[in-house]
Amino acid sequence: MELLLYLLLGAAAGVLAGLFGVGGGIIIVPVLVLSFAAQGFDPTVLTHLAVGTSLATIVFTSINSVLEHQRKGAVRWPIFAWMCLGILLGAGLGAATASAIKGEMLQKIIGVFAIIIAVQMAFELKPKASRGVPGKPGLTLAGVVIGWASAIFGIGGGSLTVPFLTWRSVPMQQAVATSSACGLPIALASALAFIWLGWDKADLPQWSLGFVYLPAMAGIATTSMFFARFGARLAHKLSPRLLKRLFALLLFAVGLNFLI
Repeated sequence: MELLLYLLLGAAAGVLAGLFGVGGGIIIVPVLVLSFAAQGFDPTVLTHLAVGTSLATIVFTSINSVLEHQRKGAVRWPIFAWMCLGILLGAGLGAATASAIKGEMLQKIIGVFAIIIAVQMAFELKPKASRGVPGKPGLTLAGVVIGWASAIFGIGGGSLTVPFLTWRSVPMQQAVATSSACGLPIALASALAFIWLGWDKADLPQWSLGFVYLPAMAGIATTSMFFARFGARLAHKLSPRLLKRLFALLLFAVGLNFLI
């Protein structure tokens, strides 16, 4: 039953990653928290395990999403290169920050973040394209902030990277594509940090590699790799307003559940 859940979750995460550039983690983490709790995992580690596992799956999702966006020629690689420098530093700091926060408090923080993203998506609140792309130091600093926050929330950073790039006058499709590329170093650096930080924890379930639960990672990655390309194709064909609002409603309910 758990394997079927992980396969379905991977399909949903893959579509979201390709369609919105959000990496899928914003929905993976809450579902994994509920799943791990139902399986009786220790409450002191299950939230960190959900975040670390989410980040590990985003590595696979990002690879396929980026390949599809690159086929369309939409990735702005010079922007990616300088943001990546900051992302690698920020992701390590974010993982360390998350590991220092107790599980219940981390759930509430993720719940607040989910509600904020839900409101932003439902009402399409975006910064207007009022400035040009910043220089190399500005892109690197933005990467540090995005990498730090993404590691705490277990996301690929798209919900932060896309608004930043559109504010900096990058067209939406290019912003989504470049965000997908940025999701790969975010997920890789953060997942490795969560593996290291959770390596000697005594309360982890069997088949855990630090704060990464391997059965969930394998199930989610199996379907997300295929569906990420499907989502990326849809991003170049559809106006996703209705999908965004439905997704926002789901996120709002998940965030509220975490807070209550």
